[in-house]
Amino acid sequence: MTVHFIGAGPGAADLITVRGQALVRRCPVVLYAGSLVPAAIIAEAAAAARVIDTAPLTLDAIIDEMKRADDEGADVARLHSGDPSLYGATAEQMRRLDGLGIAYDVTPGVPAYAAAAAALKRELTLPGVVQTVILTRTAVKASAMPPGEELSALAASGATLAVHLSIKNLARVVRELTPHYGSDCPVAVAYRVSWPDETMLRGTLGDIRDKVKPLKLTRTALILVGVALGETAFEDSKLYDPGHSHVLRPS
Repeated sequence: MTVHFIGAGPGAADLITVRGQALVRRCPVVLYAGSLVPAAIIAEAAAAARVIDTAPLTLDAIIDEMKRADDEGADVARLHSGDPSLYGATAEQMRRLDGLGIAYDVTPGVPAYAAAAAALKRELTLPGVVQTVILTRTAVKASAMPPGEELSALAASGATLAVHLSIKNLARVVRELTPHYGSDCPVAVAYRVSWPDETMLRGTLGDIRDKVKPLKLTRTALILVGVALGETAFEDSKLYDPGHSHVLRPS
């Protein structure tokens, strides 16, 4: 028996991996994270599968379901939105499974920041402009941010920022980032990216709050900040430069 942690992707049912979909189809137990995983993915489960929405459950209750499946010798498809490595609360489940001696593995998924970049048709790293992407969040009701991970500290790098779980803190995000990036720095707010009701708002640190306010967004929105979102005057990469040789294109 194995618990398969599966990244369900950002929302669109066809953005789950082939491996993830195959596991959903064959596992007799499917645990999924409520409204964050689309019904079309859950619909792929076998008709006889035990399908459980974990949104109303505590960690103990979720582990109890996994233990029950272990006792039955039944594999579990444990679906999380996006990719399990980011803000998925998977580490605490894995720690419990380690203590119980229950086997598990992880199938990666398409993260929200990648889906947002695709929707924007932008590359988040540009030659000579920015070569770093920082994935972060701000503290609301969830875990506090560790010392040294304040937005102002991360902003000093000038990297492209993907700020998760922080739409309620948009005013603070703008306030802390503006001194480092400038009020004219491009910003995108991706709400439910890749879902049928996807909304993409583009603006700057100076005007993004006014654009977001009328929609009254409170969750499921990603904030992207950085010059790469709007820069067009960048140099071509060396990868395809005729003067650049490598093992597959010798000089």
